[in-house]
Amino acid sequence: MEFLQITSSDDYRVEKIYSSYCTSFPEDERRDWEKLAPLFSHPKVKIVSVLHESENIGYLILWELSNYTFVEHFEVFEEFRSRKLGSHITKYLFENYPRIILEIEPEHLSENAARRYAFYQRNGFSLIDEMYVQPSYGKGKKPLNLWLLSNYTPENLKDVKDEIYDIVYH
Repeated sequence: MEFLQITSSDDYRVEKIYSSYCTSFPEDERRDWEKLAPLFSHPKVKIVSVLHESENIGYLILWELSNYTFVEHFEVFEEFRSRKLGSHITKYLFENYPRIILEIEPEHLSENAARRYAFYQRNGFSLIDEMYVQPSYGKGKKPLNLWLLSNYTPENLKDVKDEIYDIVYH
């Protein structure tokens, strides 16, 4: 498995990534193109294309914050799901980013949300906040009640949330 950072929105892999991003994530859980495109050159962001057997199978959108990495989006493309590839990606994350925080939909919202939560639990993440609110991604988009998960215990959860709000959703 290869993990290649994409530093330009003109990269040939971006079309597939953005198409899947728009299909897989509801409107309120994603950025519009004009807000996503600048992230490819943002100093705190890494947009990573995941390749398996020379094929683009998914991507990660990572924010390198003060003392942890915030995973804004993590997706294995639909045609590659249920092959344990997500667990390999999680292993890569743990090996390269020792302190990770991410958001997910609460498990009670749907069968997919419950499956996703079980996946993250199996792969070393724990629930650290079930009262977390993801701010709106912009005009016409709603804030969302989500859960925060991590692979460690943050010393000050309020500071973590404030930093995510101020930098990721600014």
